[in-house]
Amino acid sequence: MISRRDFLQTSMAASAILGSSGFGNWARLAAQQSLTQDQLLEFDTYGNVSLIHVTDIHAQLKPIYFREPSINIGVGENRGAVPHVTGADFRKMYGIEDGSPSHYALSSGDFEALARGYGRVGGLDRMATVINAIRAARPEALLLDGGDTWHGSYTCYQTQGQDMVDVMNALKPDAMTFHWEFTLGSERVNELVESLPFAALGQNIFDAEWDEPAELFPPYKFFERGGAKVAVIGQAFPYMPIANPGWMFPEYAFGIRDEHMQEVVDEVRAQGAELVAVLSHNGFDVDKKMAGIVSGIDVILSGHTHDALPEPVLIGETIIVASGSNGKFVSRVDLDVQNGRMMGFRHKLIPVFSDVITPDAEVAQLIDKVRAPFETEMAEVIGQTDTLLYRRGNFNGTWDDLICDALLSEREADIALSPGVRWGPSLLPGQDITREDIWNVTSMTYGAAYRTEMTGEFLHVVLEDVADNLFNPDPYYQQGGDMVRTGGLGYRIDLAKPQGERITELTLLKTGEKIDAAKTYQVAGWASVNEGTEGPPIWDVVEAHVRKQGTISLKPNNSVEVIGA
Repeated sequence: MISRRDFLQTSMAASAILGSSGFGNWARLAAQQSLTQDQLLEFDTYGNVSLIHVTDIHAQLKPIYFREPSINIGVGENRGAVPHVTGADFRKMYGIEDGSPSHYALSSGDFEALARGYGRVGGLDRMATVINAIRAARPEALLLDGGDTWHGSYTCYQTQGQDMVDVMNALKPDAMTFHWEFTLGSERVNELVESLPFAALGQNIFDAEWDEPAELFPPYKFFERGGAKVAVIGQAFPYMPIANPGWMFPEYAFGIRDEHMQEVVDEVRAQGAELVAVLSHNGFDVDKKMAGIVSGIDVILSGHTHDALPEPVLIGETIIVASGSNGKFVSRVDLDVQNGRMMGFRHKLIPVFSDVITPDAEVAQLIDKVRAPFETEMAEVIGQTDTLLYRRGNFNGTWDDLICDALLSEREADIALSPGVRWGPSLLPGQDITREDIWNVTSMTYGAAYRTEMTGEFLHVVLEDVADNLFNPDPYYQQGGDMVRTGGLGYRIDLAKPQGERITELTLLKTGEKIDAAKTYQVAGWASVNEGTEGPPIWDVVEAHVRKQGTISLKPNNSVEVIGA
């Protein structure tokens, strides 16, 4: 008798052959050919239940450019496994032709040239069009938001998330979970959540004092769809008080809580759930490990690490779907649910090419309305760039090179540190740098640019701690960011070494001398999780630097030597 895992593997193979998994036929179109909206949305409706997944939008209401990472190193069991495959290797793995739309959407190679050809991506008005098209074919489709929605832009900061709440409400989600939203502060989060017309889920959001599930965030919600009983379980970012300032939400505790997750899965199954979907902000490798531990989950809709995969990954009998970030993609998953279980699926990762997809007029009007009070300030041109500005990459990105340069010069420091966050659009060479562009890569509620003294020994400890977060072989000890970016400081990292031994050869770049463990250095940085951190806002620091430079021209950053990868 065929096992359900074998059945699902057959389903995945059939999906790939039929072209209804991944990108479908548009992936094979040549770059020179014109895409149409119908081609992007083409889908053979399947089964009886549909899920629509969006995640990690980071408050990007308007179309943007967004470059995928050229390096994404996996360690331990995830070494060489997706999503830790990039560039030409990624394209070969999925049969993606060079220069094709899928090359542009999913790969960093030739990004500038392809971006000029294919244009911007995202925009919530275009996402609304995609979502409405899916609902036209499957009216009962569930729209699920994986979080990191109320954070990351000028208007989101100025309205304390209200702009995103208003626009997302117009898309009519059925449920969401959370991460950066909590950095608005628990009082504001509570206020916004109480106003939501849909479910705010988090099985791992607990009351810190009583160590019991927080009442405002139920662990799950049931939906009747296509004659099947569907349970959606929320999984918020587990490491909130570590990766973000715990003093902003002291009444809440988080964690992976996979034992509690198993209890919740068993509970919804006992109540008749025929399909169990986890709306997760764990990060992809953490989701893979959880899927191997917790039984009874059919689908994990993965968020946090911004991965975009054209096909789900199968772990046991659980499929894991990754839907990218910044409004660049919408995932559609059709499922055949029979006799209380998922028997098969069809999936499509839909790229939101904003020049191809017609904006939804109602949502476009609403976006313009929420942005109108701030347009003059946001649109002010601060400078220009001759360099492709992007953020993603395990060790450096040009946006953070620029931010570090600004910290070194404006804060008169020897060394600069910039957090390894993954959000933020890209800018092409020749584009203006507006105030909005700067905020898109710096906006947060604890953005003070500090200046302090650190010993060489302490700097080494900082780098080792962050490296272990990224390269610990156990995904449960990874928090999902990238390596802290450094300015004025070079080093060697050996990924094969254990914590405490990975970082060597620390060098002060302006003199070429080795960092002395006992010596003190002036260090500037931003996004400290410590309460009471003082300094000017990072966006003001970067703006002042860009104004003085006029045109940004960055040299290649070769300050980090990576071995053992």
